[in-house]
Amino acid sequence: MIPGTHHGTLFLMLRRMRAPLILLIVIFAISVLGLTIVPGFDEHGNPARMSFFHAFYFISYTATTIGFGEVPNAFSEQQRMWATMCIYMSVVGWAYTLGTLFGLFQDKNFRHALRIERFARAVRRLQEPFFLVCGYGETGSRLIRALDRMGMRVVVVEVDEIKAGELELQAYHADIPTLVADARHPEILRLAGLTNPNCRGVMALTNDDIVNLSIAIAARLLAPKLPALCRSESTETSANMASFGTSHIINPLQKFGEYLELALHAPAAFHFLEWLTGEPGITVKPHRDPPHGRWLLCGYGNFGRILTQSLRAEGVEVTVIDQGSPPDDFVGEWIRGDATCGPALRAAGVEQASGIIACVGDDVNNLSIAVTARHLRPDVFVILRQNHYSNAPLFDAFPSDLRVVSSRIVAHECLAILTTPLLVPFLEQIKHSDEAWSRSVVDRLTGRFGWNVPTIWSVRINSEHAPALFRKMMPAGPKITLEALLRDPSNRAHALECEVLYIIRTDDKAILLPESDSELRAGDQLLVVGRREARGALALTLENPNTLDYVLTGKDMPGGWVWEKLASRRAA
Repeated sequence: MIPGTHHGTLFLMLRRMRAPLILLIVIFAISVLGLTIVPGFDEHGNPARMSFFHAFYFISYTATTIGFGEVPNAFSEQQRMWATMCIYMSVVGWAYTLGTLFGLFQDKNFRHALRIERFARAVRRLQEPFFLVCGYGETGSRLIRALDRMGMRVVVVEVDEIKAGELELQAYHADIPTLVADARHPEILRLAGLTNPNCRGVMALTNDDIVNLSIAIAARLLAPKLPALCRSESTETSANMASFGTSHIINPLQKFGEYLELALHAPAAFHFLEWLTGEPGITVKPHRDPPHGRWLLCGYGNFGRILTQSLRAEGVEVTVIDQGSPPDDFVGEWIRGDATCGPALRAAGVEQASGIIACVGDDVNNLSIAVTARHLRPDVFVILRQNHYSNAPLFDAFPSDLRVVSSRIVAHECLAILTTPLLVPFLEQIKHSDEAWSRSVVDRLTGRFGWNVPTIWSVRINSEHAPALFRKMMPAGPKITLEALLRDPSNRAHALECEVLYIIRTDDKAILLPESDSELRAGDQLLVVGRREARGALALTLENPNTLDYVLTGKDMPGGWVWEKLASRRAA
């Protein structure tokens, strides 16, 4: 059911209940009219007829209850006979009405209309910023869990009723409005808050590239200023999205190919990227660096083609094992066979290979390839593709060196783009940095904060996000350095457990890993990494003038208007 408007629930109910309500009204009218016509007696025994008011009163309580007696006087035999007929007529009318009403509540279309109405009302009541997530699969669940941990609100549209039901079973901190509907329809996206002023971004994370393309087009036309993050696993769909000006197109297979290239020529930068873009609360386990030499690639689909190009771009020799025939444009060694069996791996030279990639479309076959390869060559570097999140326990049990999980890649990319926009340009600079420099930075930061995924946030020095610091700087305030600002507001002798990674000036000048004596300027954007407690402490410093003065000068000024007046009078 695709609603043209979501305000027709009442009219749908009235249409379905039209006949029962008309029948009740007719029965009520005939009963009242009959009571006013049938002769009776007054309290003195004189002939009298019942007034319309008393007739209406009697039928009202008789039709809805067991009755309170005969009013205003004892009934005559004729009145009692008519009252008996009215009782049976009202029973029939109410039975028909209630049966129709219960049937209406069981009607699929009516229940769907009610859900849409409740969903639209819940979205309209959201007063804080939220993100619209289309698709609650493996990727969506990961992303929503991470956003919920960071205190961000989410609205979900999912076409599968079972998956949407699973969302309600999760223990999220905030209620998540969820609608079971096809997100490719623009009206559904409107109801979900695409054009709501509080919507901060839309994410198309379904497993269907056509649906994701439809969402990207709708977001571009209905909310052109809103960032749209769309998943795509085909080159054609990605090109189509790009032609519509989609903000961010995330191809998890292409993205892992870029990661593999980075891991081969700059392993430390790859470790740094994993640590910064992981899910909050997760501990990143450092793995050995992928070796050069000759690699075996099992399964030459879209993913295999991408990885082959990435490996050859780094000067790595690749041998492909696949049950099909090589495509016409393939150049290199091709072994036709089943990689889950030892003969095919031996024919490809697994005993002399440096690494092997199991990237077929079946998780059990990938694990079988990896187990067989490790048996034939125990120290081979293994990259495993995990297609389904439900198989995670099996992959956790096997000691692979790298695991390719598309849902995790897309979720990490979305988090990096949405929550900390400065992280994306920072990572681009890291990818092109010197390996020795990257390793020293990784060792220093992980030595200070550990391998748990840190809290990363952005700060802009302006009147909205840092009012106290901004007023301090304007119009020609004192020189304030990073070292002076990043002190603990509870004890300025201690530094906050955070560090500034990146600064972008108002003139677009970028400073990578600024020194502690770097001077801050109004309008600067800072990318900060550290512990969660440090984020709250720094926010207090940036927003509270008294806290800022204490951090910068050590003077503990009284807070509040009354105490400030008393302190200034005492100083005078």
